[in-house]
Amino acid sequence: MESGILQLATTTGMGILSIPSGAAILNFLQSDIPRYAGETLTHLRFVIVLAGLVVGILVGMTGVGGGILLTPLLIFLGVRPTIAVGTDLFYASVTKMVGIQEHRRRRSIRWDWVLYMGMGSIPASLIASYLVHYISLKYASAEEIMHVALGVVLLFSAGITLFNEIYWKSRRRADDELQVVDPKSHAVKVILLGVLVGFMVGLTSLGSGAIVAVALVAFSGLPGASIVGTDIAHALIMTSSASIAHWHFGTVDLNLAINLLIGSIPGAMVGSRMAYFVPSRPLKVGMAILVLAGGLRMFV
Repeated sequence: MESGILQLATTTGMGILSIPSGAAILNFLQSDIPRYAGETLTHLRFVIVLAGLVVGILVGMTGVGGGILLTPLLIFLGVRPTIAVGTDLFYASVTKMVGIQEHRRRRSIRWDWVLYMGMGSIPASLIASYLVHYISLKYASAEEIMHVALGVVLLFSAGITLFNEIYWKSRRRADDELQVVDPKSHAVKVILLGVLVGFMVGLTSLGSGAIVAVALVAFSGLPGASIVGTDIAHALIMTSSASIAHWHFGTVDLNLAINLLIGSIPGAMVGSRMAYFVPSRPLKVGMAILVLAGGLRMFV
């Protein structure tokens, strides 16, 4: 009885494998999976994983956007600026997709602010992404222009962060004294803020966190948790739209992004736990000074 069942199973299996789809499945199991696994190990670059780990820890500890740290770091490691920007946008959209869940659960996202900023930032980020591609086609390379643009935005982001940590936070009123602003009543200004940030992000991948957060702190009247949640939600839709454009133009290195995520996801978890024991303000100031130096380095 058992031999009859075994013979039937063998005959059935051989019959399945004799048809084209069955042969394709067998080839996939025997050849393609080992090849893909080998390619993944080949593309595993431990320096990039370590860079993602360090950036993830710092972001988890301070909340400062990873772009102002990661993009210049990738360039200093030899990645072309256009690839560094496109890959960082893809990487940022994935990490923010993970980070937004907790804020959505706690209802700390003001979707009206996200909507009005997105009305400006999404088209502006797409236009900037297309501009990078157009310059590459027209002038063969956009790398020099990207260096200058990155330097300007790095200096601006570092200056905004220092201003927020050293001056503005000491002057703003407590959350319970603030009057929450309706973005609809200042629609033009909020949309223009989105245009400014969206263009910078599409061009350089920088500014989605630091600049929007400071603007929300200064003008929205939102409590701290809502500022963080709203900033992340807006950054998610903006970086996602820009990363899709960069993917279409071929400036996203998927293997590089995977290496970064391998390091940054556990790094962010560790950094988030360390944030309860390490004061974030000195770290933010120190990181802003480091970013300032990186921005100046772009012009040298």
